[in-house]
Amino acid sequence: MASFTFTDAPSDSAERGYDFRNTLIQLTDLTDYPLAGRHNVPPAAMFVSSKYRNYAEQVRDFRVYEDDVWIVTFPKSGTTWTEEMVWLINHDLDYETARNVKLNTRSTFLEFGAIADRYDVDTVALAANSERPRQIKSHLLLPLLPRQLWTVRPRIVYVARNPKDVAVSYFHHCQTLVGYRGDRGAFFDDLLNDRITFCPMIQHVLSFWALKDEPNVLFLTYESMKRDLRGLLPKVCQFLNKSYTDTQLDELAVHLSFSEMKKNPATNKHDMVQHTLRSNQREGAPFEFMRKGIVGDYRNEMPEEYSERFDQFVAEQTAGSDFKFDYE
Repeated sequence: MASFTFTDAPSDSAERGYDFRNTLIQLTDLTDYPLAGRHNVPPAAMFVSSKYRNYAEQVRDFRVYEDDVWIVTFPKSGTTWTEEMVWLINHDLDYETARNVKLNTRSTFLEFGAIADRYDVDTVALAANSERPRQIKSHLLLPLLPRQLWTVRPRIVYVARNPKDVAVSYFHHCQTLVGYRGDRGAFFDDLLNDRITFCPMIQHVLSFWALKDEPNVLFLTYESMKRDLRGLLPKVCQFLNKSYTDTQLDELAVHLSFSEMKKNPATNKHDMVQHTLRSNQREGAPFEFMRKGIVGDYRNEMPEEYSERFDQFVAEQTAGSDFKFDYE
């Protein structure tokens, strides 16, 4: 069994806009941990709902299959977009199923039920029992992911996005769907202090950047996908051991465009958003899961003071790494 330490986060959740308690979870048993011994730095602790205490061991010991495909991201980094792209490439461009079966059915969110206090659903069991080949998504920090990812070695696609755009998008998401009641500045402060679910944000990215040369890991960025998705598709196809004609890839790029994804009921999560808004007594709030899908939106919504603080935060966190976030 895996071994973790659990530390209750400061009990000011209600004051900071949350309705639930949070915990810091840190892996202490480094068996099969792929970064063990590198730089003599212990695994980072993840900030998450205290509900996750009941699932940490179960997830760490989750059975992995070689034909799995895993999508791992920090939240609001292009996860849904990547899920749809990978699922279609891996399923012979089956647009009929992609348009008629919800993406969250085709690509299971592993830990959703383990962190969502208002939802009584065991998504870990759903993922375990999904029809193979399974596609599974996760926002978990690398040390908390299943240990068998690094022994069975299925394909893993990781996507990073610049932290300023993540911050803006994540604020809207948490305010509307999670019930966060604090203001924008308080949320940015919490991100800068790694006190938002799935933090630490920068270490989340850097841990997978350290594994970018592993043959079963494909490291992408949201910005490169926005810049030239069509040009990136052959690389993803090669990683998934799939081959399609130029015409087929042209069609796929159209299907994956933001405008098409936003109006596609199987990917826009409209039903989930409306259900959550009703649960949060915010029915009628003008929120769409896919808001803008652009690079650089932080310039419209992040005060200069916070932009400078994020610059300093990122510089400190990435010191010694050759990874650079892309803001264009």
